[in-house]
Amino acid sequence: MTKQDRAVRTRLALIRSAAEHFEARGYVRASLSEISAGAGVSSGALHFHFANKAAVAEAVEHAAARALRRVAGRGRGGDGCALQRLVDVTHHVARLLCADVVVRAGLRLNAEAVAGRVRDLRREWRECVHALLAEAERRGELAAGMPPHRSSAVVLAATTGIEVLAREDPGWLARPSLTDLWHLLLPCVAAPHLAGALDPAGTEPEHAGPDIGREPDNGREPDIGRDADLGREPGVGKEADVGNEADASREPDVGRDTGGALEEPGRAGLALR
Repeated sequence: MTKQDRAVRTRLALIRSAAEHFEARGYVRASLSEISAGAGVSSGALHFHFANKAAVAEAVEHAAARALRRVAGRGRGGDGCALQRLVDVTHHVARLLCADVVVRAGLRLNAEAVAGRVRDLRREWRECVHALLAEAERRGELAAGMPPHRSSAVVLAATTGIEVLAREDPGWLARPSLTDLWHLLLPCVAAPHLAGALDPAGTEPEHAGPDIGREPDNGREPDIGRDADLGREPGVGKEADVGNEADASREPDVGRDTGGALEEPGRAGLALR
């Protein structure tokens, strides 16, 4: 493994560890020592990548935002019935929220407006819903008297409620819960000719979760560890100094694959306010 690969893996492990602690303890109570220990690295290695706790939190939010953007983009970029794609993408987002602690933590940090950050992690979901329902109207898929702005308000309110409830009980994000939701919503928003043609359980197999944030076999997660705005302070963790990261942390297992940091699913579309 090259020094650059090692640095990227360490950064991923730190982001995942930070997400776990931010989700469990909140931003204020989570400590940098806990985060570095959770990643299996020294405090020196953490400070090579991040100047302070605010920078770590920013990196978590950035990773969560990218994951949500990709899931939302999948729904908007597809073919076929727009309403069915909307149903499918809500199931995708639910699986992401269930499986990816980075997305869950990013949403929590964003909702708490930690350190005055202004990134809106829920914007992509709102735009996704608006775009798919506008397309549904153009294709004649919406019920009479249910224009996109009204149907969007209903869908966003319902999915936001599901996400909030799931913070205490993840069962709200289970496929049966979302299926029940769409059983109730589709007759209200879908045109009569689509009755029976839409699947409220989604059209993809239940095991098919989004591969957002999965770390490739070569240890590099695209862009992570390299984006200038991924919570990096000027001069902190820049590529030219990548060799210094190894000196900052000499544990033999630093940079190991910690079970897939920023691995599979994280969560966010349903979290819109």
